[in-house]
This record gives sequence, C-alpha cells and structure tokens, in this order.
Amino acid sequence: MASTSTPLTLPVLPLDDEVVLPGMVVPLDLSDSEVRAAVEAAEAAARTTPGKPRVLLVPRIDGTYAGTGVLGTVEQVGRLADGDPGALIRGRGRVRIGAGTTGPGAALWVEGTRVDESVPEPLPGQVAELVKEYKALATAWLRKRGAWQVVDRVQAIDDVSALADNSGYSPFLTTDQKVELLETADPVARLKLATQQLRDHLAEQDVAESIAKDVQEGVDKQQREFLLRRQLEAVRKELRELNGEQEGEESDDYRARVEAADLPEKVREAALKEVDKLERSSDQSPEGSWIRTWLDTVLEMPWNERTEDAYDIQGAQAVLDAEHSGLQDVKERITEYLAVRKRRTDRGLGVVGGRRGGAVLALVGPPGVGKTSLGESVAHAMGRKFVRVALGGVRDEAEIRGHRRTYVGALPGRIVRAVKEAGSMNPVVLLDEIDKVGSDFRGDPAAALLEVLDPAQNHTFRDHYLEVELDLSDVVFLATANVLEAIPEALADRMEIVRLDGYTEDEKVVIARDHLLPRQLERAGLDKDEVAIDEGALRKLAGEYTREAGVRTLERSIARLLRKVAAQHELGERELPFTVRDEDLRSLIGRPHHVPESAQDPAERRTSVPGVATGLAVTGAGGDVLYVEASLADPETGAAGLTLTGQLGDVMKESAQIALSFLRSRGAELELPVGDLKDRGVHIHFPAGAVPKDGPSAGVTMTTALASLLSGRLVRTDVAMTGEVSLTGRVLPIGGVKQKLLAAHRAGVTTVIIPKRNEPDLDDVPAEVLDKLDVHAVTDVRQVLELALAPATADATPEVPVAA
Repeated sequence: MASTSTPLTLPVLPLDDEVVLPGMVVPLDLSDSEVRAAVEAAEAAARTTPGKPRVLLVPRIDGTYAGTGVLGTVEQVGRLADGDPGALIRGRGRVRIGAGTTGPGAALWVEGTRVDESVPEPLPGQVAELVKEYKALATAWLRKRGAWQVVDRVQAIDDVSALADNSGYSPFLTTDQKVELLETADPVARLKLATQQLRDHLAEQDVAESIAKDVQEGVDKQQREFLLRRQLEAVRKELRELNGEQEGEESDDYRARVEAADLPEKVREAALKEVDKLERSSDQSPEGSWIRTWLDTVLEMPWNERTEDAYDIQGAQAVLDAEHSGLQDVKERITEYLAVRKRRTDRGLGVVGGRRGGAVLALVGPPGVGKTSLGESVAHAMGRKFVRVALGGVRDEAEIRGHRRTYVGALPGRIVRAVKEAGSMNPVVLLDEIDKVGSDFRGDPAAALLEVLDPAQNHTFRDHYLEVELDLSDVVFLATANVLEAIPEALADRMEIVRLDGYTEDEKVVIARDHLLPRQLERAGLDKDEVAIDEGALRKLAGEYTREAGVRTLERSIARLLRKVAAQHELGERELPFTVRDEDLRSLIGRPHHVPESAQDPAERRTSVPGVATGLAVTGAGGDVLYVEASLADPETGAAGLTLTGQLGDVMKESAQIALSFLRSRGAELELPVGDLKDRGVHIHFPAGAVPKDGPSAGVTMTTALASLLSGRLVRTDVAMTGEVSLTGRVLPIGGVKQKLLAAHRAGVTTVIIPKRNEPDLDDVPAEVLDKLDVHAVTDVRQVLELALAPATADATPEVPVAA
C-alpha cells in the first residue's frame, strides 16, 4: 500500500504498553509530563494553522517506539471522571514515522507520511465475504457479553479499514497483537488478521466454557450425591429408630462380620485395623473402596476350613487304578503319602512346628501321558478339593504373589485365589505347565514360586494383596512339566520329581480300551453295543498310526475312526453294530504313518547302505529314534576336515570330533582304512535338519556310522544304540534309558546297546518291553561294533561311499 507524499510534522505522544488504532477515541491523563508536553505543543502549533491540535500517538513497548503511529486530534481538554486534567483524543489515520525534527514546546517532534488505506469500490467477492465473516464473529462475541448496542454500530461499518481497526477495542487482544494490527497497512490483510484473532479467541472461549460447564456439573453432582447420602442416612436412622435398632453404619457391619468370622488371631487383628480405617475414611475416599474389597476377600477365605482326608489306602489305590492305567511311580508315591498321613494323624502328629504334612510333587513327562488328569484323580482318591492353576505363559510375578492393593484393579495371586476357590485350606492344587513360566521386566514368577513350593517356608506364605500369613503347608501341590531342564534349578530342588516316561504298546491298548474308547463313543453319539474296536485294531493304531509317548494322538485317531463309522451309517453305507478290525483301518482312516524300519523292504531301509546307524534320543515329546548318516568327500575336491549338519548343539559337535579322533588313532587296530580319514573330508548328517539336537549320547552311534562307512559293512537294521564315547573308546553312561528303550520298542527295534553303567536303569523299564528287547550292556566301542555291524560279505565293495 503506497504512502502519500505530503510530509507531516507532529509532536509525539508516547503510549506505554498501549495501542490506539484509527477510529478509536481515548481519554489521556494530562498529569503525565510526556502527554501534557505533546498536547501543549500541538495546541501551540494549532494557533498558527487551522483545525484542531494534532499529535502522533506512538506505542512504546519496553522503551522501543513502533515504526507506525496514529495521527490523533485533540477533541477536548478538561477534567476526567476522577477529577484529574485530561484530554480526549481521536485516532484519524496511520502515519509512517520518519526522522526527528524540531518544534515548539518540550515535546519530541518527528516527520511522517500518511498511509493510504483506501479500498477500491465495489468490494471484491472475497473481501465482501471476509467483511461478512468478521461482522458475524464480532456479533457472536458481543452478544455473549450482552453488548447489544455495540452490535448495531459494528453492523453499520462498511469501510474495510475502519472495520479492521474497530477490533482495537477488543479487550482480549494483547499489546503485541494490537501493534501487529497497527503496522499492517493493507486494510484487507488487516481485516484477515483481525478475523483470525477473533476466531481464535472465540475457540478458546468455547473450550473454557466447556471446561467450566464440566466442572460445574461435577460440583453439582457431588453436591447432589452429598445431599442424597445425607438424606439416605437420615432415612436409615429413622427406620432403625422405628424398628428399635441401635444406630450403626456400614463399617459397623464389617466389624460385626469380622468379629463373627472364624479367623486366625493375627488375621483378625489386621482385619479390625482395616475396619478402624474404614470408619475414619469418608464415603468419597478411594481408600474406602480398597478396604472394603480387601475385607471381602479376607472374609471369603476358608481360614479354618479343611476337608477330612480319606484314609482308606486300599480304596485310594483302587480309585487311582480305575482312572489311570500304568503310572505306578505316581500311584505308589500318593499311596505312601496317604499312609504316612494316616499314621501321623493316629499318633497326634498332625501339626509339627507349625507345619502340616503337605506334599510338593513334580510330574515330568512328555505330552499326553496323563499328568494333568492325574491331579484330579489324586484329589478324588484323597477326598480333597481340586483346583487347577495354569502357569503356561505367565510372566508377571504379581500373578503368583498378588498386586499391592493400592493399585487399581488389584487382585490376590493365583495361589490365594486357588485356595479361595477350593473353599478349604488343604486342596490339591495342580500347577500346570510349570516349565512354561517366563520372566520379563515385571519380575520372575518362577522365583515367586520358591516360597510357595518350599515345605519349610510355605506355612507362613505372604501374598502382597492380603499381607497376612497364609498357611499352605497342608496343600498338596502337583506341578506338571514336559522338560525338567526348563525348570529353574532352585525351584526343581524344592519339588519331588516323579517321571512319567510314556506308555508301552500294551498299556496304550488297555488305556484305549478302558478309557479313550468309551469317552469317544459318547462324544460321537454312539453306543458301546453299536461300534466296537478289537484289540488288533487298537494295537495297530498305537503302533503304526500314532507313534508317541502319550495317548493324545491315539485318542484323536479313535475319534476320527468313530466319526467315519457314524457318517457312513448316516449315509446308509454301513450297518450297525460294527466291529472295527485292523484290516478295516486303511479303508476308514487311510494308510499307516509309522511303519517300523524292520517291516520295510530291505532295499528301502535307511541302513541298507554303509555309513548309516540307528541311535536313540530323548526329546520334549519323549524318546525317539535318531538316524546318523556319514559319508566321505571325493579326494579330488580337496575338501578335508569334518562337516556336521542337522542343527547340532555344541555337545553333539564335540561327540562327533571325539568319534573321528578315536577312529583316526585306533582305527588300525579295528582293521579300518583310516588313511581315508586323513585325506578326505568327513560329513556327518542327522536327518530332520529342522529339529535342533544336542547331548552326548550319540557318540557311539556316530562312531558306528563312521566305522560302517570305512569298513563297508552294513549296520544291522534291528539294532539301535545309545551312549557317550571317550577318546580311548570307553562307552560312558547317559540319561533317559527308559524313554529310549520305549522309543526303540515303538519303532520295532529288537536289539538295543546301552552303556554297562546304565544297566541298573533297566529296573525302571516295564517287563513286557524288556521281554521283547535284546539289551546289551557294553563298556567299549569295540563291543558295539561287533554287535552292530553285519558280517562282511564276499561281494562287499571295498570302495568307501563318496558324498554326492
């Protein structure tokens, strides 16, 4: 916007932290020396020129003058409302301030030029819309303040510049915002700025009004609640007086409940202290709700409730035998526990040193062997309540020990909740999947279980929520786990480990006949007289369709078989009753999935070529058969050294190095061509490469595979072996003998080689399995090779197999 060329010489009237815009009329106090000097200088200059005295109103912010001022005329000089001398000055237009100059009086004189603020007529469409928006916003704001007269004046302004400058009267604008309006010469830009400032203020005002409304509503609600509660108390008081009752409150009700409850002395004292706090707290206090919830939990706990144990030892044994086949170790341990409890009770030794005779057993075994269902059978046999606590995936320590009750949504731990759910202080608590407990930033739940499962400590167990002693010494804890190594050592040390190593084929047949088949017949909607499965079909299902340590997959196969028969009957394809025989299995549920190696064609067996041996291993799912393959690289490739594949752990890699070193140093004694081991690369592979493997017990298997490779003699198909090997050829003991022999039996192996020092472990193997296995206990690798390698044939190829 251009300025006019006519210069003006005006006395400066400074405004400290104030801004006057054109069109505004303001009274100024003449008692201020600078104001008086400027007015007097203007009056003196007006005597020589026509018109009213003129001054230049310039904002002075923090001692700094703005670059633009407002030409003002002194309309009147007189007295202000408070009696002090004053002058009424009207803003006329913007002036661009130039250099200082001289003039009459004590005022500061400057030169300036007027700013052209005209807008061409008619107004463009956008400007007209802007004018309309500003007037609407200003009207809305003025109506909220009740300034109806000012609304008409604002609506009557049509000039864009005057309309923008009218916002100078707005009390909500800061000094900096007014200075920005003053220095914006373009009227349209100034009106946009004024509109934005007014819009922002209205938005802030709406938010403030909304907050004030919410606060007022909250206050009104509290007042209403207070009045209603007072009225309710008055009504209750009148009713009590009408019924002749004594005056009391909710806290008195809790006090009566605590005093009437059968609580231990220390628990009673803690509860009464909380009742005292409840009486002192107000109804609106959050502490009151915490206390009430805590008292409810304490009063619901069965502090002195106990079920009487069933000391019919023979009856308990019969219950365990009826509900579970096999598992003699667990049954004997439960029978021993009941027998000891009976004798202690008969002699008055129920409580010794504050502790009762609980038990902590860990049932460790592969999936599907009945660990979880065994817990319920134990409770049934003992006549106790049963509660299951699932620990799989628990990562928060508070799940075991509870939350501090000051937290929102605080709860006692799972142990306390289990006792509360059981309704007695001596239930059977099954801690399911204790090896799946994890730990993270919220703590280690396994560490919190140390006190729970320690018979020397758990009679004074303290839950973070209850904060009173809870006696867990009479609880029978049964923990289940698939892998013992996954349980922290300190926790495993507090439990009595009972291993469930899986079922023999005969036991599976009995379980399927007595337990699984009746259950699945009911689920399939069939009657036992309609469908039957003979023992041969059950045996084939267990041996060739489901090779596992437990019976879970066997039960699924039986369910699938019964569903197929039911569907065929409904389709009119089969008449009932029907007996399933082994020859019917293939037509009903398809081909077998696990054919024993000995039943395959000799040319298709894995051990039909030199360099392949059969080993035995233990996994999380029980025992399993493991094949080891060895080959030598072509000497022309120059690839010397040992290559191991199949996701082997460090211990297994070391076993391979030991086997290779033994054959290099002692191979000549065994009449093996050990020269090939020096010049050619050796490759040992364990099939099922996606499954991680580790452990020392494959040492003799790898040694046998390498010896078979070098000698050209096949490893017998019916032989499986396990054992650790030393550099001198000694066969050292290993673990898991029972699980490995059960796996060999399931796989159709008839001859098993184990270390001599593991011979006592054969006592744990079922007699029916030992009867079908030819077990050889050896001390030296030479004995292994004599038993495992087939005799050399006349047409045996002397050339050693080469890796592809």
